[in-house]
Amino acid sequence: MRDVVVIANAPVSYGAFELTVGIMPDVPDGATVLDQVADAGYAGVDLGPLGYFGYGEELASSLRRRSLSLSGGFFELPFSELDKMPVALRELGSLLDVFDAAGSKNGLKPKPTLADIGSELRRSRPGQAAKDRSLGFDDETWKKFAEGVEMAASLCRERGYEPTFHHETGTRVEAPWEIEKVLELTSIGVCLDTGHLLLGGGDPLRAMREWQARINHLHLKDARRAVVEAIVREAAPVDEIWRRRAFCRLGEGDLDVDGMLDEIRGSYSGWIVVEQDVLPDADGTAAADQRANRAYLAARGF
Repeated sequence: MRDVVVIANAPVSYGAFELTVGIMPDVPDGATVLDQVADAGYAGVDLGPLGYFGYGEELASSLRRRSLSLSGGFFELPFSELDKMPVALRELGSLLDVFDAAGSKNGLKPKPTLADIGSELRRSRPGQAAKDRSLGFDDETWKKFAEGVEMAASLCRERGYEPTFHHETGTRVEAPWEIEKVLELTSIGVCLDTGHLLLGGGDPLRAMREWQARINHLHLKDARRAVVEAIVREAAPVDEIWRRRAFCRLGEGDLDVDGMLDEIRGSYSGWIVVEQDVLPDADGTAAADQRANRAYLAARGF
């Protein structure tokens, strides 16, 4: 299975995610996003907010009609607050129910993509933990965090899914040293998100080499470093990442995309989920961007 690489996209690339669906104008409906993802040539799609693409047979038939597979689903949990984990795990079970209904093809199951639920402090100071470790957990909280991660991982494995941990801007795991702590203390694999790692002060190519044995999912996104650095310098809140369009088309930002693809060849198997986190638009920019991103990868053999 080491030679299986399948390209997917995600609703967040079209402006549809937890902070916009049902909240902001111009958010496309689920059917529109599925059509655009399929028309652009992707083989899979991430779930987006629970219910966005429907449930049960509605979801399964929507995917089948478009020859799409479900690549995964993003889910935040309060890992370090163990008293809240039982309720969170029941909600995680609902995500896994959706995975069961969607089924799998291409030899790849959807990935439960688990992230820390974050905090107001971290959302107000994105990208700063790389240099200010006081923003991170103390030793005792790391132990609780690791216990919470293992609880969630065990549930996923019991249900037949191997989870992945997503480092996320505005959460308690975004800086390289925090990701390395997760690798040290837990058994979970890592979803390398190239854009969020740039925001968190990391080097995606270095991470791909050093964490290769633990990387079991990949979110490929490009980012404009100047925008990111300004957000960190100004201590701007996390939503400025989307308002200032920190993420851009592949090859138009500061990620060495071709270098990443070279690292991936022969050393990675699984989903590559193209993401370009944006706010909703009414002018078709998102759909055009994702067609361009798919063409960029196809021209390089993916």
